[in-house]
Amino acid sequence: MRFRHSDELWHDFPALVPGVLYVEGISRDRDVARQVAAYGLVAERRLAGSGESELPEIQAWRRAYARLGLKPTQYRCASESLLRRFRKEGALPSIHPLVDLCNAVSMAFAIPVAVLDVAEIVDSLEVRHATGEETYVTFGGTTENPQPGEVTFVDAAGNAHARRWTNRQSGRSAVSPTTNTALIVAEALHDTAPDDIHRLVATLTDELSTAWSTNAKTAVLSRSNPEFVV
Repeated sequence: MRFRHSDELWHDFPALVPGVLYVEGISRDRDVARQVAAYGLVAERRLAGSGESELPEIQAWRRAYARLGLKPTQYRCASESLLRRFRKEGALPSIHPLVDLCNAVSMAFAIPVAVLDVAEIVDSLEVRHATGEETYVTFGGTTENPQPGEVTFVDAAGNAHARRWTNRQSGRSAVSPTTNTALIVAEALHDTAPDDIHRLVATLTDELSTAWSTNAKTAVLSRSNPEFVV
């Protein structure tokens, strides 16, 4: 498969730093509770110093959303939503060990991390502005069309695998009990994003190897090196 961001998106957001992991051999019979708790403690310490909306990683996404014409307090990037829920409830619900682990790492770094079932992606995936003709499936199973100009993840069949960039994933490619192969995408826009994305990718690579004994294929992309091919 091929993953990339469109040239237009790189033009509009030159500070973007995406990190990508492709991992096989995933199963749900793993216990990652200890790792999740450890990253939760990191998130707690960060939230003790300031609210999630004040973190530089989140502020950068709020500026991006404002540039896209979205109200940052109405549509939050995924990591802000996770941190907000974690701050209010003290924990996140368990979904699947891979998702639980990625959510915990996302909170610790305050960087949105998408986890997609590769079996539900048709051929390739591009992060780009929507035309309005793409098809998005909610977690409840209903169908929507992204607004023209909205940033989404689109495969070769025109399926939209996200709404409003990092705001919400699709039920179509959500990790399930039968997921074997996953694509993990972390995206950041803040000043120290290059260093932080490299650390996040290395962290997830180690955790995936420990939990599933698998070696993820990874890359940190840039405007001059925008594609990840497996």
